[in-house]
Order: sequence, then C-alpha cells, then structure tokens
Amino acid sequence: MDTRLTEVKKTAAYIQAITSFQPDIGIVLGSGLGGLVNEINIEHSLDYAQIEGFPVSTVEGHQGRLIFGTLSGSKVVVMQGRFHFYEGYGMDKVAFPIRVMKFLGIKRLLLSNASGGMNPKFKVGDLMIIDDHINLFPTNPLIGKNIDELGPRFPDMSCPYDPSMITMAKSIADSHQFPTHIGVYAGLTGPCFETRAEYRYIRSIGADAVGMSTVPEVIVARHMGIPCFGISIITDLGGMDDVQTVSHEEVLKVAKESEKKMTVIIKELIQSIAL
Repeated sequence: MDTRLTEVKKTAAYIQAITSFQPDIGIVLGSGLGGLVNEINIEHSLDYAQIEGFPVSTVEGHQGRLIFGTLSGSKVVVMQGRFHFYEGYGMDKVAFPIRVMKFLGIKRLLLSNASGGMNPKFKVGDLMIIDDHINLFPTNPLIGKNIDELGPRFPDMSCPYDPSMITMAKSIADSHQFPTHIGVYAGLTGPCFETRAEYRYIRSIGADAVGMSTVPEVIVARHMGIPCFGISIITDLGGMDDVQTVSHEEVLKVAKESEKKMTVIIKELIQSIAL
C-alpha cells in the first residue's frame, strides 16, 4: 500500500477511535470564518496538534481545531482553520485532511474562503459562490504516483463544483437578499497579496476572485468523487482604478462582518441537501 494512503488511513482510524463519529458532510472554514462552529451541536473537538499525523495551522484567523457534531440535522466534521501551501507545507499535507475526511465517511465537501474581488460588479463584503476555478499554484496535489484506491490517474475536472448545490445556495442567498454572485476563483500560492498588474492579469484570464487556498482541496476531493461547494467572502478589491492597500487584519475584519450571511447559506444548504 502507498505510504501516503497508509498515513491517511492511520490518522482516520486514530480519530474514529477517539470519537466513534461518522460524518456525512465535511466543511472547511477559511480566514476569519470560524463563527459557523457556534451553530454546531458539538460532540467532539480535537486540536490539530493532538491528532496523529495532522499538520498544524500557523495563520492568524485559523483556530486549528477539528469539530464533530450536528448542523441542520446532518452530521458534520469541520476544519476550523486550514493549511496553506505558503506555510511551507507540501501539497500532500495541504490535501491530507480532505483525504482523512473521506475515510471518516463524508459524502460532500463545503469550503469557504476570504478572497480578493476583481469583478467590477463586486463590493467588499459581497459573497461569491464558486462555479469554477483556475489553478495558478506551481504544482498539483495529484502529482506523483496515483493512489488508485482514491481515484483515477486523470480525474475529470470539467465540473469541479456541484451544480445542484450552486443552484440551491444562490436561491437561499436571494431569499435573504444577500448580495451574492456566481464566479470563478483563482488560486495562487501567496503569501503576498497581488500586485496591480497581477490582479489585471488574473482578471484577464477569466477569474472573478483570487485567494490562496481551496483549489488543492477541491482537486483532491473531486479525485475521490466527492461533490464540492465553495463560497468566497470578498474581503478586498483589486485591479480597480482606485488602488487600495490590503492587510491581513482588514481581511479578517471584513470576513468577520460578513460571515453571518455565509453561515445562514451553509446552514440552509445543508438542510436542503438532507431533504
């Protein structure tokens, strides 16, 4: 057996031995977006540092906990904080928790992030439901010998984000009159925020928002046949005529202010999925 798969199964078994919990839905919470955890009927909470084989989150705004519980009537496992390529982790480690979630039993994956908006129609604090992405990372989590037990050598990525969940989420957002768009997310390494020229370039190749996560996780999930839903909070704007400086503190501030809307959408989306 591939050593990477052995490590994934070992960590999943370790977690199951502690929790005896079998989630149906996996959720990944991005920068400053941990508030959804307050809506969960929590049964177990594990710090990443205590989970055998797990990386540790090093970024402010990422709590670093794996939460198990019930949300909108469904069993969920929630990553309160994710891992990024710019932290120095290889793609195997960035993807590792998603593979562990698969062996814990998840059937769907929901992801959130804070991102910079480049679409002129966007405003700070808006939400963007992701319907496609552009991988601008210098590598791919599937590079290397394929793990056949997880998925095919050449997985199809023509529809990385589940159309039915996109439709449900947009309907939910509209019913609450939340400013919400559907668009394309570009994933870069970071940790620098983009230059003006980079923003213009990324917009010119078809992206509406840009961030430093999500894409590797979705690639790995789709490789394993897990339907994905992604949503971005637009925390800053780039590539516009009015140049604005960006800081991580400001990103966290806007994310915190807008996460209530995202939380409503995710809660009601999970409820709709369960129907």
